[in-house]
Amino acid sequence: MARKSSSTIPDEELDSVRSESAVRSRLQEDSPLDARMLDLDDEAESPFLRGQKRVPVRRGPLPLPRNTAGRLKLAFLLIGAIAVIAFVWGALQHYGMHSWRFRLDSSDNISVSGARNVSRGQVLDVMASDLDRNVFFVPLDLRKQQLEQIPWVKSATVMRLWPNRLKIVISERTPVAFVDLNSQIKLIDAAGVIMDLPREQAVKYSFPVIVGMSSDEPLSTRAARMKMYSQFTRELDSGGANYSAMISDVDLSDPDDLKATVTDAHGAVLVHLGSSDFLERFKIYVAHVQEWRAQFHPLESVDLRYDHQVIVNPDIASSLAKSSGANAAMAATAPESSAAEHKEPKKTAAVKKKKHK
Repeated sequence: MARKSSSTIPDEELDSVRSESAVRSRLQEDSPLDARMLDLDDEAESPFLRGQKRVPVRRGPLPLPRNTAGRLKLAFLLIGAIAVIAFVWGALQHYGMHSWRFRLDSSDNISVSGARNVSRGQVLDVMASDLDRNVFFVPLDLRKQQLEQIPWVKSATVMRLWPNRLKIVISERTPVAFVDLNSQIKLIDAAGVIMDLPREQAVKYSFPVIVGMSSDEPLSTRAARMKMYSQFTRELDSGGANYSAMISDVDLSDPDDLKATVTDAHGAVLVHLGSSDFLERFKIYVAHVQEWRAQFHPLESVDLRYDHQVIVNPDIASSLAKSSGANAAMAATAPESSAAEHKEPKKTAAVKKKKHK
């Protein structure tokens, strides 16, 4: 039995599709443009058509002229603007350099701050040549260097203030000790710079006096000695002991032997401390000074530079040896001991043993 074939599409729909295709082919034959428009409409109606990407168009800040006349006009405008700016700048510069408004006509127009031990007169002596001068002609760097030549001045800053003023900021040095130079007492800082005592001291200083220095020495030599002095005071005051308050003067003439004069109610004693281990050696002196005073009278000096040995009154023995021409041993030695474990010092001749390294 023959199977009967049937179409799933109705005849009416097939007829409409055929008629639509015929119309489209006829339109394509008549006008290609209309056919293209129809294709675009079909693509727009398709749900699967990917959207067209928009390309941004960059526009310049100013549209450039396309013809030669426009370009020349733009060039003349730019040249004119530059000429106007240059003229205004030149006029302002001429006015600033020659107008009386910018003239430093009085010392009252110079302000000084940060100076306690530097007098205003010292500062004005440096700035005297700038009075009645235009502030723009004041050489700031040169004046800064000249101000820093004042011993008390560590650094200086010179600034112009509108319209006719100068401001000077002083940073002063910090003294760390007195120094005896040719029987004159002055102040000295950690870098070895020597300063005169201020006439009116706003702060009362309490320092040891450094001896064994000369004003003729180069600054580098004094700086090296002051480095050892700073280490000495720092070690003595470490841990809150404040042993430096017991020191009246410090002899820095020998770089290998710092000699400190210790003063208390019983008198002054010169202590040789070498060039290192200042705190450990000074503690030995503090622990045994009363015992040495009881056994040796007078107690004038103590040498603590040697291992396991203390030399008492070495300076007396040295002076006697020089005066008599003989090797008179008037010193006494004592074995080194701590404060907790005391050994009775022995009276013997001064025999130097191995030094501390």
